[in-house]
Amino acid sequence: MLPCLRSYKLWYNYLRERRKQVKGKCITESAFEEVNNCHERALVFMHKMPRIWLDYCQFLVDQCRITRSRRTFDRALRALPVTQHPRVWPLYLRFVRRHPLPETAVRAYRRYLKLCPENAEEYIEYLRSMGRLDEAAVRLAAIVNNESFVSKEGKSNYQLWHELCDLISQNPDKVRSLNVGAIIRGGLTRFTDQLGKLWCSMADYYIRSGHFEKARDVYEEAIQTVVTVRDFTQVFDSYAQFEESMIAAKMETTAELGPDGEDDVDLELRLARFEQLIARRPLLLNSVLLRQNPHNVHEWHKRVKLYEGQPREIINTYTEAVQTVDAMKATGKPHSLWVSFAKFYEDNQQLDDARTIFDKATKVSYKQVEELAAVWCEYGEMELRHENYDQALRILRKATAIPSKKAEYFDMSEPVQNRVYKSLKVWSMLADLEESLGTFKSTKAVYDRIIDLRIATPQIIINYALFLEEHNYFEESFKAYERGIALFKWPNVYDIWNTYLTKFIERYGGKKLERARDLFEQALDGCPPKYAKTIYLLYAKLEEEFGLARHAMAVYERATRAVSADEQHHMFNIYIRRAAQIYGVTYTRPIYQNAIEVLPDEHSREMCLRFADMESKLGEIDRARAIYSYCSQICDPRMTPAFWQTWKEFEIRHGNEDTIREMLRIKRSVQATYNTQVNFMSSQMLKATSGSTAADLAAGQSGGDDMKMLEQRAQEMAAEAQQDTPRAKDKILFVRSDTGPSPEHEEVSSREEAIRPIVLVWCPLITK
Repeated sequence: MLPCLRSYKLWYNYLRERRKQVKGKCITESAFEEVNNCHERALVFMHKMPRIWLDYCQFLVDQCRITRSRRTFDRALRALPVTQHPRVWPLYLRFVRRHPLPETAVRAYRRYLKLCPENAEEYIEYLRSMGRLDEAAVRLAAIVNNESFVSKEGKSNYQLWHELCDLISQNPDKVRSLNVGAIIRGGLTRFTDQLGKLWCSMADYYIRSGHFEKARDVYEEAIQTVVTVRDFTQVFDSYAQFEESMIAAKMETTAELGPDGEDDVDLELRLARFEQLIARRPLLLNSVLLRQNPHNVHEWHKRVKLYEGQPREIINTYTEAVQTVDAMKATGKPHSLWVSFAKFYEDNQQLDDARTIFDKATKVSYKQVEELAAVWCEYGEMELRHENYDQALRILRKATAIPSKKAEYFDMSEPVQNRVYKSLKVWSMLADLEESLGTFKSTKAVYDRIIDLRIATPQIIINYALFLEEHNYFEESFKAYERGIALFKWPNVYDIWNTYLTKFIERYGGKKLERARDLFEQALDGCPPKYAKTIYLLYAKLEEEFGLARHAMAVYERATRAVSADEQHHMFNIYIRRAAQIYGVTYTRPIYQNAIEVLPDEHSREMCLRFADMESKLGEIDRARAIYSYCSQICDPRMTPAFWQTWKEFEIRHGNEDTIREMLRIKRSVQATYNTQVNFMSSQMLKATSGSTAADLAAGQSGGDDMKMLEQRAQEMAAEAQQDTPRAKDKILFVRSDTGPSPEHEEVSSREEAIRPIVLVWCPLITK
């Protein structure tokens, strides 16, 4: 009998049958107690079986026996090993949450969290639902401070912290076990990217607690410490809303209780505080941006503008700016702060203070030499504005003085004070002042020093030469040009050569012709085609006015080969025009022939037409006809109808039936040549098309035969045209004919009109 009592299966099935017997009966009947006793007897032997305990506990819960159920759950937890407890606790927790017994539930949850601390969020949620916010806040603070805690709901540490802040800030009267200020300030150090919400939570805590002055202090501290515009906007909007609500509450109180002198003063004070807050917003926002980057020069200038009309604040701002901004880290131009600071004193007639600022500015270690150069130039300009010319000269001479330790301009390892003596900006201003205020000797020394330092530009060289020319030092000015030419290469030297040659010709004309020729040859040596045209034209003009005409023609001939391709046509036009004026139109024939050979087809056609027109005006009809015949090889009748019309009009005026027939034959052969090329491309395209096109062509057999015949005919005509066509770019051929107009030209024209429809009909067929 004893072994049977230890059988789990027997007890399990037996208890299940007993529970089925009482199912549906009233829980007050004695049968329920008998079943309970059966479970108790079973647990004497089955106390290590969790299934028996779970069924018994569920059976007691269904009977609404709260105390007995609680005690049975506790007995089960004591009897079962710890590894089986996770099976009991879910049922136990459902039981305690089911009844309004918060103290029992809290104690049960505390025991449960010792086994499963990762489920603390469930306990916190229960505490919040039961209104026990103080313990909920304590538990939430504990898991927030536990870096190893992992939320089962997928919340981040910041989200948990935010929940804690909301909980303690919105319920200051219920949460008393925590130091709210210390907790939120701890969050400010941990979550620096969410400062706005945390500051607002702290202020909200004091507002709900009734400590309004503390809330204002928190808001003021927040807007003075946040470093992002987003956080500033959150804090400022919350601050403004708080002030508005305070004003609205005071107005409602005054309306209910009636006006009072003290209340009116308090209301005026609150309104003034709110207006001041709104007026401070641009300045506060500027402070935020400067906290982000204290080296932002632009924001410092904006801050000065915000203090417009407040000289003391402007001076303090400039002083703070120049002390804060690091020139090596600055965003913008740090020297502009010093310059603006000095101009502020200048505008207020405090020149000594402005000079002091400029003196300090020249000792700052700027990142770029240009910044220090700008400071020196502004310093000099200030003295000029107040007519202190000698002082301005002394300042710029001091700026350009050779330092004790020389350094290269771009040597970043050296301070800018040792490199500013090579700043062209300062030297240029000094040169201008010397020209206006100094002597010839001092000005010349400045320009020579610029050239010796090798910092001159072509414009500086030209200015120097013009300065010498104004003082009648012509040879010195030419030497200045030559020194500049030695410094620069093409294309930078172009302006110097152009000015030099122009001034030399103006000065000497033909007196020093050989020297001028040497200068031109030197200028043209290595000259890029882009800049050669102007120099060649100056050279040719020199030869025309003071030299020999044949030398001028030789220069023009060289120019047509030396200039760039897009300027060759214009150069040939100038060459032809000058040759015709000097030697006559007959001298231009070899020029025309050379132009036709060298120029591209577009300009070659124009040259041919002009050449033929010139020959016809000279009565050389055969020459003109040969030129037309030569040019016809590069003129597609469909693309250049103007050429063929011109040739036709020429033959009508000067030709006969044979010459017109020859022209029409050439036209047909040229057209056939171009059509053959088009037909070849069309055939290639037809091969690449889809089978649908082939099906359309095969629809009629006669259509295919006609196409074959047309292609064969086109090939025969192309071969005939190839035999009859003279080779392009060859010697011009001449055809003899009568010079007088033919009486049969109208008949030939009618024949041409009769032939044209046949050719026009044939061309589309070949194209297809």
